[in-house]
Amino acid sequence: MEDFELRRQDFSLDVEQQAVREAFGDFFRKECPPSVVREAEPLGFDAALWRRLADMGAAAMALPEAAGGQGATLVDLALVAEELGRAAAPVPLAAHVVAARLLARAGGPEDVIANAAAGERLVTLALQPMRGNGRQLVPDAAIARDVVTWSPGGLALYSAAVPGTHTPNQGSTPLAWWEPALADTCIKLTGGREGQRLFESAVAEWKLLTAAALVGLADAALRLGVEFAKARRTLGVSIGSLQGVAFPLADVATALAGARHLVWKAAWFAENEPEARPELPLAAFDCAARTAADAAWISAHVQGGLGFTVEADISLYFLRAKGWSALGGDPGEDRKRVAAARLRAA
Repeated sequence: MEDFELRRQDFSLDVEQQAVREAFGDFFRKECPPSVVREAEPLGFDAALWRRLADMGAAAMALPEAAGGQGATLVDLALVAEELGRAAAPVPLAAHVVAARLLARAGGPEDVIANAAAGERLVTLALQPMRGNGRQLVPDAAIARDVVTWSPGGLALYSAAVPGTHTPNQGSTPLAWWEPALADTCIKLTGGREGQRLFESAVAEWKLLTAAALVGLADAALRLGVEFAKARRTLGVSIGSLQGVAFPLADVATALAGARHLVWKAAWFAENEPEARPELPLAAFDCAARTAADAAWISAHVQGGLGFTVEADISLYFLRAKGWSALGGDPGEDRKRVAAARLRAA
């Protein structure tokens, strides 16, 4: 079997990717304990943490070198997003990086791209095409003044003097209602079929990176449940030895392994053969969203009365498992698109 064909079947990490994972894992463990997550609520943004993350190169790593980036792959970026999710870190990595990559591909303003690469100017992406007056809920629009959008008229970059007003939400994300009438400037980018293709690719990348974050979140939720089950005892034994506790946790571990490898597979194809399996980022997002919700729910149940208190760390993951997933819109639509793609390939 040729090396390239083998790589299409084997999505294990190489030495450099493992180093990326470990470096950002260490960063989030040191810089983002649960206290930082709680202090950032309800907005869900810690400016100091974002500055330190940008200084590590996270905002620029997946931009082309010509745009001031490091040319990292989507697999690398997914690994960073997973570590971010493991810490439930209040930073806008997915939308910012995806919007910056889209601007670089569409010939956006060089100053905006350069400042985005440095993490000094936050940009975000409207996930739905503009219709009517264009008003929609946009991830991170409560902290970003620049929003990249798509309409039948093409891609455009809208900029405002101030970010939008925060819309409180279960996931404690910087969500805000956005509409073009509130912007001060509008710069037209690429139009036509190419513009639509770039937009759809960016939305898929956002779902892929959010899926990776949900995998990290699910892993952290599972670990909280496992550690509690190992320490809590009843009738002289740990509750983790009881089938009613151990089996649900094992089911989550199995689902988590599948979700993680699906994310890695989707990231590899999106980077190397985007036209071959365009449905994979959608499938990964749906799978990771369901896995994260199950992991947080089961872990909360394992912890009994403690798991249902707001003081318990599992509550941070439970709320975000639900809230982060909801940002992607109706999961039923993604499942229809995945099914249609598989039928066409059959």
